[in-house]
Amino acid sequence: MIVEPKAKGFICTTAHPVGCRENVCNQIAYAKSKAKEYRSMSTRPKKNVLIIGCSAGYGLASRIAAAFTAGCNTLGVMYEREASGKRTATAGYYNTKAFEEMALQDGLYAQTINGDAFSKDVKEQTIRKLKQDLETVDLVIYSLATPKRTLEDGTVVSSVLKTIDKPFTTKNLNLYHNVIEQATLEPATEEETQNTICVMGGEDWKDWIDALKEADVLSQGALTLAYSYLGPDLTYPIYQSGTIGQAKRHLQKTAEIINRIHPDVKAYISVNKAVVTQSSAAIPGVPLYLSILYKVMKEKGLHEDCIMQMVRLFTDRIGRKEIATDEEGRIRLDDLEMESVVQEEVTRIWEEVTTETIKSCCDLDGYWEDFYKIFGFGIKNVDYSQDVEV
Repeated sequence: MIVEPKAKGFICTTAHPVGCRENVCNQIAYAKSKAKEYRSMSTRPKKNVLIIGCSAGYGLASRIAAAFTAGCNTLGVMYEREASGKRTATAGYYNTKAFEEMALQDGLYAQTINGDAFSKDVKEQTIRKLKQDLETVDLVIYSLATPKRTLEDGTVVSSVLKTIDKPFTTKNLNLYHNVIEQATLEPATEEETQNTICVMGGEDWKDWIDALKEADVLSQGALTLAYSYLGPDLTYPIYQSGTIGQAKRHLQKTAEIINRIHPDVKAYISVNKAVVTQSSAAIPGVPLYLSILYKVMKEKGLHEDCIMQMVRLFTDRIGRKEIATDEEGRIRLDDLEMESVVQEEVTRIWEEVTTETIKSCCDLDGYWEDFYKIFGFGIKNVDYSQDVEV
């Protein structure tokens, strides 16, 4: 069938298998180009890596960097849908199949468990697979990105992107009409805040580490990372002081708890750069910030996508004997985004941009390119007019 992008709200409901594969291939090519650099710099080699949330975005890029830059065996956990009739599989499903095929071609172990990572059953499946195939893991990356969590009693808990205490109104880019407008986020209830912490905080990360430790499948001195985002003053009310900020603070506290109760495991939060995601278009202010940030960082030669960030994580951060962190013990991969010369220019443009100047002030093409790339569309060397097997 011929597969075209079909948008529903801010989500694309189709994925292109050939485009997804080509996108994975391009990321692998970049990761391989840095393998020699990793070998020359690394003083903390990894052998086996578990990636929880491995099928897209930073999780997929982490897996690619682990395998093709650092030469690691990888076991992944994802929650993706296969194709059914005329309905395509999810992009994450196609990404993972492509990754597994190419990893195996290079003689690397690459297996994936498809199921709800929050569940006890998937944790048990993962532990059995580790014992059977790898014995222990040296690095556990926790990169779940989901709006909902099903608890063991069947209760479904949903996260929200809202402010705390009072509404927040900000300048916003309406991507579908290319106009600058005002958008408002309403404050969350206490229940919504706690639910967001339940879904996006550190509780499940700790559950994973506790289970892996109890099963004796963590190597001595194993590392574990969870990903976070801070952002600038422009988005402070949304991220740092909103519901997601509460969840990320819980994530930080969880790292401290893991380090305290498991002294032979080292837990870090990696604060990563802002990138286009499936949900970013729906968050007030974020599309405008991202499109300005892309323009500024590209002009200054500082722009990084997911794979560039994760390769730098392995080569310049966790591959070193001494892992560089900030005063709160966090790995800062958002360092280029947060440079004063970048943020000052972003703020200047933010204050000046109008509907009439959007195209000159914002990198709209770059934003949409990254959005559709998530689903395998807009990839060079892919003929989208051809029939494909989904």
